Amino acid sequence: MSVKTGDKLPEATLLTMTAEGPAPVALAEKTKGRKVVIFGLPGAYTGVCSTAHVPSYIRTAPSFAEKGVDEIICVSANDPFVMGAWAESTGAAKAGLTFLGDPSADFIKAIGLDFSAPPVGLIDRSKRFSMVVEDGVVTLLHVEESPGTCEISAGEALLSAL
Repeated sequence: MSVKTGDKLPEATLLTMTAEGPAPVALAEKTKGRKVVIFGLPGAYTGVCSTAHVPSYIRTAPSFAEKGVDEIICVSANDPFVMGAWAESTGAAKAGLTFLGDPSADFIKAIGLDFSAPPVGLIDRSKRFSMVVEDGVVTLLHVEESPGTCEISAGEALLSAL
């Protein structure tokens, strides 16, 4: 069953890259008492993820901040090394976005937004989605029908629905 508006996010520990190496991040702590945007995508360095989805949140980050969003978090079923390098190479880190790895897709599976596409090498990946989470509760959710599409999950679409 997929997560829906009004649901509390499940407990999850994701990974971030720090100067000292990978470090765990408790998602419940990241969202407690805060308003955050979480967007998920199939994979680092993949086409639409790199050319459309991440850039849409880089462009809209200042506008989200104006609407009271404390942090924008990108989640993907990749390791923290890849996520850290990708955040740097896209300019997302400089723009203030947080990239968290979910290497076993445990969080993505727990919220029911996983998929696999073996012909293109994508196993246990995230559907393309975006959500607003307030104090751990999903208040707005957009899920794309196709992982190759970035329309309703793009930064501009989520921002306009906020």
